[in-house]
Amino acid sequence: MKKYEFNEITLLQFICINLGIQVSVGALSLPQRLALKASTDGWMAIILMWAITIAASWIIIQIMKKYPDGTLPDLLSRYLGKWVGKAVALAAALYFLYYAYVVIVSTILYTKQWLLPRTPGEIIMLLFLIPAYAIASKGLRVIGRYAEVVILLSGWMLVIYMESFRDAYWLHLRPFFKEGWYPVIAALPEASLSFIGFASLFILYPFLQNKQQAFIGITVSSTLSMLVYLFTTIICFVYFSPDQIMQYNDPVVTILKVIKFRFVDRIEVLFISFYLFMFSLSWITTIYFSVFCTSWALGKQDHRGHLRILLFGAVAGTYFFMPTEQQKNQLEDLLMQIGIGFEYAFPVCLLIYLWLHERVLGRIKR
Repeated sequence: MKKYEFNEITLLQFICINLGIQVSVGALSLPQRLALKASTDGWMAIILMWAITIAASWIIIQIMKKYPDGTLPDLLSRYLGKWVGKAVALAAALYFLYYAYVVIVSTILYTKQWLLPRTPGEIIMLLFLIPAYAIASKGLRVIGRYAEVVILLSGWMLVIYMESFRDAYWLHLRPFFKEGWYPVIAALPEASLSFIGFASLFILYPFLQNKQQAFIGITVSSTLSMLVYLFTTIICFVYFSPDQIMQYNDPVVTILKVIKFRFVDRIEVLFISFYLFMFSLSWITTIYFSVFCTSWALGKQDHRGHLRILLFGAVAGTYFFMPTEQQKNQLEDLLMQIGIGFEYAFPVCLLIYLWLHERVLGRIKR
């Protein structure tokens, strides 16, 4: 019997979970971040970062194939011993917890700015975490079903941007490579912030029903994320001038202010309200990953006790400290740096080690 058979997920759920994690932190501010580094050539960095992400995902899958019925801590316990496995499990728990914290802080700030300006941050945090507990406490299969529903209900959000093409000025994109390749390469770290999250493969892989489809699943989810980023970024680049776009922290939302429909007055408010569900996919899943890792490290089968402690601590912490917009940007910058290390550099080093380990062990056996 498989260790994680009870919580197995389908390929569609796998795709929706990964898509929900990626299309969250940094998505609304991505055009401005890219414009600051590469002007209107920043959209090219999205395509390059997509290719790098696909390659990094392939590496993670090759690692997980070494022990297909276990997560990353299970694999490292087998190759390096249980204490290394526990140490990596705790490190991964901290990473996923920090990821969830950055996303939920961003969500609270968006909620206060656009929806509930007079509501204290700790109250909004509590309102978010009550349904988060109800979903995360039920396990990965329920999270997968929730992800399917959210992705299905969010498809209309991209359609409303078609209205802005009437006032688009496509010459903003010309000429290509205004200052050569260097600005595009310099913008890659900014684009990476919107792609990190595929390290979920370290946890999700053994839960996937058909593991041979893992690379197809992560390729589809990353490609969909890339198309969403490319679509919104190009719309912002052709609507705002190259100088104007740098003045808006969240141009993906700001552009909605000029879109008018007869049946709704402020479409940006409706957009943010629905986008809260997309944000929730990211923090609910990564919170689950975090408590899954801590429970694994401490040998606990039930993760709900850790989940209660974590959520209570998050609400209590928000009461004493709520980051400002500037501090949120600093948190995102730190997440970008940690994410590059954990999701891009670490898998390469681990794969090299496992390859050398098998070669050396094979020679000893001969």
